[in-house]
Amino acid sequence: MFPYKGYTGKWLHVDLTTGKIEPREYDPTLAEGYLGGNGFGTRLLWEHVGPEVDPLAPESLLIFATGPLCGTLVPNGARLEVIAKSPLTGIYGDANAGGFFGPELKFAGWDAIVVTGQASRPVYLAILDDRAELRDAGDLWGCTTSETEAAIRRAWGDPQVKTATIGPAGENLVRFAGIQITPQRSAARCGLGAVMGSKRLKAIAVRGHGPIHVADPARFHDLAVEFHHRIRANPVYPPVSAHGTPGIVTMMDALGRFPTRNFQMGSFPEVDRISAEALEARAFVRHLACFGCPVGCDKLYRLPDGPYAGTTLRSVEYETLNSMGACVWNADLDAILAANRLCDDLGLDTISAGRVISFAMELWEQEILNLDDTGGLPLRWGNMDVVLRLLGMISRREGFGDLLAEGVRRAAQIIGRGAERYAMHVKGLEIAAQDGRAQKSMGLAHATSNRGADHLKAFPTIDETGYPDEARRRYGEEYLPEMAQPLATKHKPLLVKDGEDFGAVVDSVGVCKSGGTFVFAELYWPDIAAALEAATGMEMDVERLKRIGERIYNLQRCYNVLHGITRADDCLPRRFTDEPSPSGNARGQVIDLEPMLDEYYRLRGWDPITGWPTPEKLRELGLEDAVERLNL
Repeated sequence: MFPYKGYTGKWLHVDLTTGKIEPREYDPTLAEGYLGGNGFGTRLLWEHVGPEVDPLAPESLLIFATGPLCGTLVPNGARLEVIAKSPLTGIYGDANAGGFFGPELKFAGWDAIVVTGQASRPVYLAILDDRAELRDAGDLWGCTTSETEAAIRRAWGDPQVKTATIGPAGENLVRFAGIQITPQRSAARCGLGAVMGSKRLKAIAVRGHGPIHVADPARFHDLAVEFHHRIRANPVYPPVSAHGTPGIVTMMDALGRFPTRNFQMGSFPEVDRISAEALEARAFVRHLACFGCPVGCDKLYRLPDGPYAGTTLRSVEYETLNSMGACVWNADLDAILAANRLCDDLGLDTISAGRVISFAMELWEQEILNLDDTGGLPLRWGNMDVVLRLLGMISRREGFGDLLAEGVRRAAQIIGRGAERYAMHVKGLEIAAQDGRAQKSMGLAHATSNRGADHLKAFPTIDETGYPDEARRRYGEEYLPEMAQPLATKHKPLLVKDGEDFGAVVDSVGVCKSGGTFVFAELYWPDIAAALEAATGMEMDVERLKRIGERIYNLQRCYNVLHGITRADDCLPRRFTDEPSPSGNARGQVIDLEPMLDEYYRLRGWDPITGWPTPEKLRELGLEDAVERLNL
C-alpha cells in the first residue's frame, strides 16, 4: 500500500515496441526525495537515458508526470510536466502545460505515464480509468492537433475526453515540435513533440472518474481556501485576471525587455497595436480558466472579420504576441492570431518558431541569405505571408523549412558565413521574449537554466520592475535595494538560485507558476510545504522542501554534465554581452555575466572552473550515485 495521499500510487509503463502496458507502483522513496512531476522525470532520465541514447531513438523515454497537488483544491493545481532528453538541445528537456489533462490523468488513477519503444504503425494510448490500451491511429496520422482531438472524442462518444496530441510537426520530427494539451494548452518547449512523433504515438486520450484523497482533509481545505483568498487579494490579481499574460506587453516594451527584430532592440514602435487592449477590442469573447484556477488568465478569442475571419483561440500569450509580432517586425494583430492558431494545429512551439524565422530574417537583412538559399522566399521584416507559409513548410520539413526545423543553433551551423552571431539561443534552446539587458537576473537565469535559455525556471519577478516591499518581505532588509533593481547585479545570483530550486518544487507538485506569477508572488516555500504535508501526510517543512528542490536541480545539472555541459555552456549570445541595448530603461545596458556566474556557482556549491556540482554538494543532497557516475 502506497503510504502517502495526494498520489494515486500508480503509474503506467508503456512499451510501444512490444505493445505491452504495465501498471507499476510508485516508489515511496521517489515521492519522498523528488515529489513527482519534474522530479520524477529527472530521476528516471538520469537512471535510464544516458549520453549514448539519441533523443529520437526507440529506447529514449517520454514521461508525462503529475504531482501530489495536481487535481486538488489548491489553486492552479492543473499542471502536467512532460520530460525527455531534448532533440533540440541534446540535454535535459521538459515542457509544462496547464488545462485539464493532468488532473484527468489522476482522476483515472495514474500519477504518470512513461513511454518507451517505437510502434510499428501510428497508435494512440487510450486510458479509461484503470484500463489502458493502444489503438490504431493510422487515420489520424497527418491530422492537425485539433482534428485529432475531435476525432477521438467522436470515436469515444464523450466530449469530456482529455487529450495530449501532436500535429504534423511532431510526426515530421521538427526539433521544436510541441504537444497540445486539452484545451489548446501547449507543452511546447524542447521539442518533446518530436520525441512523441519518433515513437509513432499520435496521442494520449484519458477519461477518469475517481477521487483524489488527501491526508488531512480539514486542514487541506482551510489552506486551499486561504490560498484562493490571498491570490484574489493580491494587487496583481485584477490586471492579470482581466488580461492574462498579454497584459504585460506594454510594460515590458517600456522597460526595453520586449525583443524586437531578433533582439536588435527591446522596444517595438507599434506596440500599442498588439497590446492586451488592442487584442481585447479586436477579438475577445469571454474569460476561461484551467482546472482549479481562480485567476482565469486564459481567454476565448475570435476574429470577427478580415482575411482570417473565424480564427478562434482559447489562449493567446505574451510570448506569441512577441514571437509572431515584434520579433519579426509585425504589428498585424490578426496575422499574429492566425500564426498562433496555425502553430497550435501544426504542433509547433510558437517561441522557437518565431525565433527561427526572425533569425532567418536578420540573415536576409545581413545578406547572408538570398533567394537561392530560401527557395525564392523574400525574408523581409514584417512579411507575414512568408511567416505563415514558413510555418507550414517547417512542419512538413519542406524546402527551406527543413533547415529551419532544426532550430537556430543547428541552422546557424549549417549555414555558416557568420550566421552563428545572430542565433539567439542558450544551449540550443531559443530565447523567449525576455531581454536580459533590461533585467540582469533574467540574463543570468537564461544562462544557467538546465533546459537551455529559459524565463520560467528561475522566474525572477521581484526585480522585474522593482518591487522593494515584495523583496523585503521575502529576503529581508539586507538585500535591498540592489535585489529589487532590475539593472543591478548584486544579489541576483541568490535570486536566481532560490527561484530555480523553488521552481523545481513547483514543477514537481503540479501547480502553476506562470498564471499571473501567483505561486511566485503570493505562495512561497512555507505555503507549498504546508499544502504538501496536509495533502500527502509526509512530514514537510521549509528546510526539507528546499533540500528537495536543490536535489532536483542538481541532478538535472548532473544529467547535463553527463552530456558534456560545462561552465562554457552557461553563456549568452554576444548581442547581450557586447551590444548595448538601444531601448527603454535598458538603454546603454549590457550583461556582465561572468561575475554573476562566479557568485552563482559559489552559492550552488559548484566548481567555479568546470561549473559542475562538487562531490561535497552532491553527497550533502544524497546524490552519492552521481558522484560515482561522474567520477568526481
